[in-house]
Parts: sequence; C-alpha cells; structure tokens
Amino acid sequence: MKKSYFIRMEDVTPYHPANHHGTSNYRLISEETVGAKHLEMLIGVIEKNQGALPHAHPDIEQVCYLLEGTATAEVNGERRNMVPGDCCFFPAGVPHVFTATSDEPVKLMVIYSPPYGEDPSKVIR
Repeated sequence: MKKSYFIRMEDVTPYHPANHHGTSNYRLISEETVGAKHLEMLIGVIEKNQGALPHAHPDIEQVCYLLEGTATAEVNGERRNMVPGDCCFFPAGVPHVFTATSDEPVKLMVIYSPPYGEDPSKVIR
C-alpha cells in the first residue's frame, strides 16, 4: 500500500502514552503513516493537572509547541509557564515534566528525533 504525504488528525487512532496521565496522543508523522524515518510528530491532548511524569529519553531530542491551553514545563530543573505559541526543547537524556494547567484541555505538537514510537527502552524514569 502506497503511503500518502498528507494525514489528518481524525484519521489517526489516539493512544495513551506510558508514564503520562490524562493524555491522548495522535501520531501524525511517523514511518507507519507517511514513511518518515528520522523524526516523528504527534499532537497531544492533555486534561487539566495531567501530563508527563518525570522522565527522560536517552537518545531522543524532543520539542513541544503549545497550540491551545496553558501548561507548565520543567527541564533539568528549569521551570516555565507556557501559553499558546510557546515552545520548549527537551535534550536527549535530560529529565523533564509537562503538566496541563488550563481548565480546557491542552493541545500541543510534539516532535521527536529520532522517532520514539512509544518504545519503553527509550525512556528513563
């Protein structure tokens, strides 16, 4: 089956990532969806006071871009309140936390390089 280069969020089945609470992820750009081999992009939807517990990815860089709602991100001890349009970077191997703070669900774009694929061997807790 030929892969398309175009994908819609409603065409992807959400999943609940490990080490997160109240979170639904929609993996849009991946090897499975469009054939991407060196990066992965998803949309995360997170309920109030929920999100990622402290963890790190040993060999993966991660970018989060806030689309809707407000959140608090912490990376390597540095903490920031985020609003739509804010972006944060989680270096490979560096502990981080992400928590939704708005009453409405947070929506964010997440980019991993190389792809994460929810592989438990790619997480340090």
